[in-house]
Amino acid sequence: MQHLEFEPPEALRDTIKCFWYNQRDFGEQLSGFRVVPDGYAELIFYFGSGCSLSANGSLLRLPSPFMVGLLNQPAVFYAKDRLEIIGIRCFPWTVFDLLSLPASKNGVQIFDHPIAQLQSTLAPLIQAGKLDNALDLIKYYFLNARVGMATDRVLSKAGSAMRAANGTLPVSQVAEAAHATVRTLERKFKQSSGYAVKDVSGLIRFEQVRNHLWTNPSASLAGLAHELGYTDQSHLSREFKRYSGTTPAAFARKARKDKQALNADFVAFIQA
Repeated sequence: MQHLEFEPPEALRDTIKCFWYNQRDFGEQLSGFRVVPDGYAELIFYFGSGCSLSANGSLLRLPSPFMVGLLNQPAVFYAKDRLEIIGIRCFPWTVFDLLSLPASKNGVQIFDHPIAQLQSTLAPLIQAGKLDNALDLIKYYFLNARVGMATDRVLSKAGSAMRAANGTLPVSQVAEAAHATVRTLERKFKQSSGYAVKDVSGLIRFEQVRNHLWTNPSASLAGLAHELGYTDQSHLSREFKRYSGTTPAAFARKARKDKQALNADFVAFIQA
């Protein structure tokens, strides 16, 4: 498996966290992989034999691109043979405005949008191994989209404060950092992301625990709970299980095993 991340151009850094590429060979048999929630929304272009989502006991074939919005539980995807992915990791309070789409609380979303026209141009570039050219094309598209997007200073300041504090700030302090009332902040967040500030903060904080446990499966849960502002270790464990479907200890054991088979780098989208 190969995973690469790329910083966005300066003009996109208030809307897009990074671009990334992942390549993996699943073999001839259909194989499943879980994607655990985090504090970002991902636009996913894929190239290969196909990608499906497990939903209501059946498999839903996904088009390219599709969106993985804010999840409240793991999503299970299936693929076989070689799968290559280009992801655009966006801040959840900017992604819908960037695409001129109405905000939605759906996790994995299929949407009708002109960006889908990029697929036919990107596919031959990826097939020819011209990843840099494919990324340049995507960056150019989003730079043009960003020009037509109004900047909301309240959301920008609030989002920066939330991520800088790893999701630990109460809503009142996020509003203070954004120079807005709590009521105004909540209204703007729901309009832009579909979620309340508290919901997004909770996912950002969970993301920090998840990343810590992937990087260091032996990390002290009590220490993480104190560092990230949970009431106690039990509070951390309840929140972790709520989002991941498993306990922190079970996740750490699996992380330790998976890292032996893969590598030491955390991969946000592919979590076998």
